[in-house]
Amino acid sequence: MTFQEESLATNAQSQESEQLLHLVFGGELESLDGLTFRDIDKLDIVGIFPNFATAEKAWRKKAQQTVDNAHMRYFIVHMHRFLSPGQD
Repeated sequence: MTFQEESLATNAQSQESEQLLHLVFGGELESLDGLTFRDIDKLDIVGIFPNFATAEKAWRKKAQQTVDNAHMRYFIVHMHRFLSPGQD
């Protein structure tokens, strides 16, 4: 194995083990140009995901399921930024 191959393998392993938590949630907005939810008790908490790629996949799935409701919006929150401010 060359140095470059070893480096790539090490980077892939560290990216897999690094948890950058992301929250996916959504709800129906009061208006199309705002971010106020109609009913906070009805927010859809999709889940917490270990990286952006899996969070984005879940976000896309939920967004596509609700495409007929223009007021329904789903969001990805980068929780790792709140847990470790200043690190990205």
